[in-house]
Amino acid sequence: MPDILGIMLLSSIAEQVVSRRKAMGLSQTALARKARISRATLDALENGRLGELGYTKVVNVLTALGLELKLHEANARRPTLEELMREDNDDQGLDRQR
Repeated sequence: MPDILGIMLLSSIAEQVVSRRKAMGLSQTALARKARISRATLDALENGRLGELGYTKVVNVLTALGLELKLHEANARRPTLEELMREDNDDQGLDRQR
């Protein structure tokens, strides 16, 4: 059974890679060359067809895009409705101050 968290992380990385590549005006071929991977590997990453991509390849792609992979402690729980409502109220208060 595939690791759901791993798949979610890979899809999140893929979204960032596509967005940054396009913002930089790079084709898949140009980015693949810069990252020292094949265009087919990059295409598979960007389209979520690569089940397990080696760390070195991910780092090469991110480095070529000026991005880095950061680890942080995972939130042990989801926010409560009250916390979300308080955050929304705080954000609205900031908008009123402008």
